[in-house]
Amino acid sequence: MPSDYPLLTASFLSSPVVDRNGYPYFVNPVSDGIPRMDAALLDEVADGIVSLCDLDCDVVLAPEAMGIPLAVCITLRTGVPYAVIRKRSYGLPGEIALDQRTGYSKSPMYINGVSPGTRVAIVDDVVSTGGTLRAVVGALRDAGAVVTEVVAVYSKRKDVSDLSAELGIPVRYLLAVSSSGGRPALL
Repeated sequence: MPSDYPLLTASFLSSPVVDRNGYPYFVNPVSDGIPRMDAALLDEVADGIVSLCDLDCDVVLAPEAMGIPLAVCITLRTGVPYAVIRKRSYGLPGEIALDQRTGYSKSPMYINGVSPGTRVAIVDDVVSTGGTLRAVVGALRDAGAVVTEVVAVYSKRKDVSDLSAELGIPVRYLLAVSSSGGRPALL
């Protein structure tokens, strides 16, 4: 299957799939930082994100942990600053608290440095059920921020149009992925 992202595709297809409480979870440099991330792979991913997105925003927000290297690359390429959606509170004025749920976990998250009217783009490693995105976008909107777009490296859905319509913003991804029989697969 041809891809616009040959290094990303090869990296994904060589990923092991592990069971996390009945949830098939692929382990990959982009989504987990293991095995180590090759500079050429990170370059390909960052270039793909920048070419796919508008990035008409004041800040790029990235959930920790694996959204961070992606956001750093975007900032270096575009000059748009980034901020991290953290898993712990710092108690700073204006901190936005939210509860996120993924296919295999739930936890609180915290956003700092965003005020009413701030235009934000969200970058993350994987979009799956949309649980994290729904929580983050809802919390940002409740705080008066404007979410302009979302981009993920991997999507566990081939078609994100329903999620995009539900959120009212473009949701994009570089590679649609799945697992079948304990092995990674492309959608």
